[in-house]
Amino acid sequence: MGRWVKPEVYPLMAAMTFVTGMCVFQLTRNVLLNPDVRLNKANRKMGVLENKEEGEKYAEHSLRKFLRTRPPEIMPSINHFFSRNE
Repeated sequence: MGRWVKPEVYPLMAAMTFVTGMCVFQLTRNVLLNPDVRLNKANRKMGVLENKEEGEKYAEHSLRKFLRTRPPEIMPSINHFFSRNE
């Protein structure tokens, strides 16, 4: 980079780049896939859209389906270690 960027700033730049990427991903996902966002004029004219299937598809994405099969633990090994009866 330039002379004004010190090596101590690299972790902060990496974290900010990651978070900015996550925000751009979420905004793009909402604009392109969210059934409540209406980009074309015909859908904007309608008061209520009858798109229940599209809404369910948006809400029940593959990550949510995968997480339903997993136990609700953040760190299972630590949970098992502290919950042992000895």
